[in-house]
Amino acid sequence: MNEISLTVAKQLLDIKAIRLQPTNPFTWASGWKSPIYCDNRKALSYSAARTYIKESFAKIAKEKYAEFDVVAGVATGAIAQGALVADLLNKPFIYVRSAPKNHGMENLIEGDLKAGQKVLVIEDLISTGGSSLKAVEALRNAGAEVVGMLAIFTYGFQKAVDAFADAKVELTTLSNYNDMIQAAVESGYVTSADIDTLKEWRKSPETWGC
Repeated sequence: MNEISLTVAKQLLDIKAIRLQPTNPFTWASGWKSPIYCDNRKALSYSAARTYIKESFAKIAKEKYAEFDVVAGVATGAIAQGALVADLLNKPFIYVRSAPKNHGMENLIEGDLKAGQKVLVIEDLISTGGSSLKAVEALRNAGAEVVGMLAIFTYGFQKAVDAFADAKVELTTLSNYNDMIQAAVESGYVTSADIDTLKEWRKSPETWGC
């Protein structure tokens, strides 16, 4: 567990962007039962968390990617996060919609993107990876080179790991499910008895609790 991962996990737990209810599971939009619910948009309302996430993204971007031209946010959760990072790095910003607008120019990508530009993608949450990689596909179809993706948090599903590998996209996250569990135990958000439940869910989230 690195310092950034632990700090981000604790911040997300503190502001209730991540909620853990092992004995009273949430129901996701997909219908999955889950002991965890994550809404990283809440971090935007807390200056300390917002600043730490922004600065951590910028630090990693500088360390990992010597050259890129544009920062892209994935709609809607990472639009604000991406814009904050682009501003800090003094880079142009664009964002990728989940679907083209149904009027006007019918844009899928909003902002000024030129073919051949190198793009760093910012995302807020990685679950199965589908929507995130759809944004990558849109950028590539527009002629951009995606140098990598940075995200706040990942559940660490194997399906997502495989999907990013197949798409040849380097994914780096500020924090992750395993480190979050450890932070939750250390901070007293869950008991050690809840750890097994949280780990079992991650193994088969689509069937857990059925």
